[in-house]
Amino acid sequence: MSDRIEKTIDLRAPVERVWSAITDFNEFGQWFRVKLDGPFVAGQPSSGHITYPGYEHVAWQAQVVTMDRPRLFSFTWHPYGVDPDVDYSKETPTLVEFRLEPIATGTRLVVVESGFDKVPAHRREEAFRMNDGGWAEQVKNIQAHVES
Repeated sequence: MSDRIEKTIDLRAPVERVWSAITDFNEFGQWFRVKLDGPFVAGQPSSGHITYPGYEHVAWQAQVVTMDRPRLFSFTWHPYGVDPDVDYSKETPTLVEFRLEPIATGTRLVVVESGFDKVPAHRREEAFRMNDGGWAEQVKNIQAHVES
């Protein structure tokens, strides 16, 4: 198993459009399927609730790390932290990075989630597998969102 998930997609949309879709909390919520309590602010926590069917019981908890317009947006979170009876706050979170690069046809978006080697061994494999599948779906969601 790898320590990181990486997904790359070329989007037919300008960098500024993709940046807005990723960093505006309302737009992010639309394609990611989360209802956030407020805007993303570097160095600040982000909270809300997942709206994806079957996961509505899951709270969104992240810590915004970087907002380097229009190239890099990143946050940390606890991967696949879906059990309401588990306190994930004692675990080392993973780092999620959205890297944007202009290309001739629009924007190349690279999503990297790293740090799975720090996830507790008893849940590492499932967290990696579920998030790998989740990011595969999310890059399609953002593509549909910015190219429509």
